[in-house]
Amino acid sequence: MPRATNGAVEIEYERFGGAAAPAVLLVNGLGSQMTRWPEDFCGRLVARGFQAIRYDNRDTGLSTWFPEDGRYVLADMARDGMAVLDALGIARAHIAGVSMGGMIVQRMALDHPDRVLSMTSIMSAPYGNVSSTPEAAAVISVPPPNPKADFQAFVAHQMRNGRTIGSPAYPWSDDELRARVEEEYRRAFNPTGVVRQRRAIGADGDRTEALKGLKIPTVVLHGADDPLVQLRDGEATAAAIPGAELRVVPGMGHDLPPGLYDTFVDAILAAAARAGT
Repeated sequence: MPRATNGAVEIEYERFGGAAAPAVLLVNGLGSQMTRWPEDFCGRLVARGFQAIRYDNRDTGLSTWFPEDGRYVLADMARDGMAVLDALGIARAHIAGVSMGGMIVQRMALDHPDRVLSMTSIMSAPYGNVSSTPEAAAVISVPPPNPKADFQAFVAHQMRNGRTIGSPAYPWSDDELRARVEEEYRRAFNPTGVVRQRRAIGADGDRTEALKGLKIPTVVLHGADDPLVQLRDGEATAAAIPGAELRVVPGMGHDLPPGLYDTFVDAILAAAARAGT
């Protein structure tokens, strides 16, 4: 696959759909690879007349990994997304991000408003100190077992994590969760990247006041049953951005199960429609 460059950082990306169609840049969450925006999901955006662009954040997947003491901030991660658009020759795009990806697209909108047509912030917050249940907080703070020592224990741990923060009304089957865990491990496994990404989230601070100056069509999508980034955090995002539309989904947790593909697509396209595309 092609790669974009932001200084010394290389960003793995993939485009679905025609280059002449309006672009939707999809940004993923903490430690999550671009495959968390599945091909079927991207195909639904293409079917609605858009091109879908997904990429691995730095320190994730097949993009550049950093040394243990490496440091960067969300502004750097936002520039990675801009580098992907540059590589594709795209001047302006609709941007959508989940969880940490929602924080990154907020930073994109603040730092690069001339590149952003609309924004969809999903299961995210305008600050890093999100409200989580203890069980959900453990998902991102407790490291998994060493997969080289006990792969089945690693898979079971990751599956439990998926169930802990997943959407109660749209559950994955055991086979689906196991396949996702195993496929992601085979593609890339960089657990220390999560530490550096969490540090970048914390360094960005509270964006609430800055977001009050945004003039970008925005939809905020959040699950009513999200235990990792609870609904109050999504409400805070919507309250901070002038004119933002808040969409609350009953039974949605902190994931993108197949049963919610169309819900996510509809939110992204609603923001795009408000931008006139």
